[in-house]
Amino acid sequence: VQLQASGGGLVQAGASLRLSCVASSSKYAMAWFRQNPKKEREFVAAASWSGYTTHYADSVKGRFTISRDNANNTATLQMDNLVPEDTAVYYCAQAKVYGLDLTQESSYAYWGQGTQVTVSS
Repeated sequence: VQLQASGGGLVQAGASLRLSCVASSSKYAMAWFRQNPKKEREFVAAASWSGYTTHYADSVKGRFTISRDNANNTATLQMDNLVPEDTAVYYCAQAKVYGLDLTQESSYAYWGQGTQVTVSS
C-alpha cells in the first residue's frame, strides 16, 4: 500500500487547510499523525474504514475533521482555526488489520511521506 499526502502550506493563525491522503488501496482505518522538531510524533485524528467511527486528539477536537472517500481511496483532514502549535509535518497512515487502537502509532503499517503545515502568529 502506498500513501500520498498533500495539501500542506504556510498560513496565518485562524486560517484553514485541507490535507488529503490518497492510498493505493484503503480497506482499513486511516489516520493522521504529526511531528514537529521539538516533539515525538503524535496522534491527530483517525477514521474507521466506513468513516462512521472517528477519533481526535484533545488538542484538535472541534477544529479538525477527518473524513473518508473510499470510492477514491482518500482520507481528508479539514483543519480550521489553525494555531501556531499546529505547526508540524503531517503524516497519513493506514492500518492493515481491524480492531486495533486507532490512536496508537503502532496500529498503522503504512505511512505517507509527510506534508508540512506551518501556522504563523
